[in-house]
Amino acid sequence: MDLFDYNSEKQQLKEAPLAARMRPTTLADFVGQEHIVGPGRVLRRAIDSGNLPSVVLWGPPGSGKTTLAGIMERATNAYFAPISAVAAGVADLRRIIEDAKERRRMHAQKTILFIDEIHRFNKAQQDAVLPYVEDGTITLIGATTENPSFEVISPLLSRAQVFTLKALSRDEMNIVIQRALEDKTRGLGAFSVSIDDDAREHLIAMANDARAALNALEVAAMTTPPDAQGMRHVSLGIIEDALQQRALLYDQGGEQHYDIISALHKTIRGSDPDAALYWLARMIEAGEDPLFIARRLIRAASEDVGMADPQALAICMAAQQAVHFLGMPEANLALAQAVVYLASAPKSNSLYLAYGKAQREIIKGKNEPVPLHLRNPVTKLMKSLDYGKGYRYAHDFPGHFVRQQNLPDTLMGKQFYQPSDQGFEKTVQARLKFWWPERYQQNQH
Repeated sequence: MDLFDYNSEKQQLKEAPLAARMRPTTLADFVGQEHIVGPGRVLRRAIDSGNLPSVVLWGPPGSGKTTLAGIMERATNAYFAPISAVAAGVADLRRIIEDAKERRRMHAQKTILFIDEIHRFNKAQQDAVLPYVEDGTITLIGATTENPSFEVISPLLSRAQVFTLKALSRDEMNIVIQRALEDKTRGLGAFSVSIDDDAREHLIAMANDARAALNALEVAAMTTPPDAQGMRHVSLGIIEDALQQRALLYDQGGEQHYDIISALHKTIRGSDPDAALYWLARMIEAGEDPLFIARRLIRAASEDVGMADPQALAICMAAQQAVHFLGMPEANLALAQAVVYLASAPKSNSLYLAYGKAQREIIKGKNEPVPLHLRNPVTKLMKSLDYGKGYRYAHDFPGHFVRQQNLPDTLMGKQFYQPSDQGFEKTVQARLKFWWPERYQQNQH
């Protein structure tokens, strides 16, 4: 690089957005992803040794994929060839590959091919890379926000290690913001910027990633005139304006967090889908962790709907998977669907009450042995001790049912589960009355 190139690059960095200026260049400055680049982790060891394998970095926007690729580049003496799958084609790949061959032959220098948004390459484009990853002409670093199992061809995946990056946590986002506020060379430190606590919290909650947070912070800071002391004071209103999103009254670590999730659960239990949707939207729009919401919905599916509609649990598990697969805000409708389903489903707490009875029996009762006929006689000794003796295999009998003792002697006739007459549980109740008439003669609800 000559002096002209150096000055040009320096000017380019100076004019770049805050997120680009603050991009870490070493692992020491890299925030998050300890599960893959923490001390002793395989990718950390590979970077430290400079002996990089081909990898696919999969994670949400702003989680550090491009930054990590740049750090990997600096850890080696390899030539770095970055392209975006949005703009590049097969011709670009062939040119890079031919240059890599020449570089390898003439200078014994490796080439790292970084393909941003690799999921946008079609099968033919990915096939064009495959032979040269296999023979070592290039080391591939692919970055994608989509599941590589579906978007990257299997032969290429088999020759690369997939590392999954996670969205930055609130604490990690706070570190990124604080560094930007303090850094006088690349950040906002030279402008004496202060930010109110509620403004910082709103910025962390509403920015989808570190890049968005830093860019919004820069807009907020640079459009705020300094006061008499030269300090730029960023308030909640200024951050709201920069993000174009109003801060809702919601404290993710305090009373609002627990009050509103309680309101959601109780309105679901009360079969009021309109109120349930309102409380759900209050949490989602305030930036609540969608997995926290999904966990409570899964609990409500078993606690308040239970066997009245067993499909409720499946719907809620599907919503949780949608949050993982789609992320937010796309998955907000999956959560809304689960909420409406739960609120409009028939209700029964029979399962909740039954488990409570069994739990209390375990805590206060004796640790009774399993009846011999229910034990598994896996050895000759066990058979000689009558393990499994007298056990009746249900499928050998009419209707695939046979009456036999399934509880210890001291609990004979004990009833924990009493089905209600709501929804599917009414069918369950009829079955149990037929099989065990002495226990299920009448509904106790």
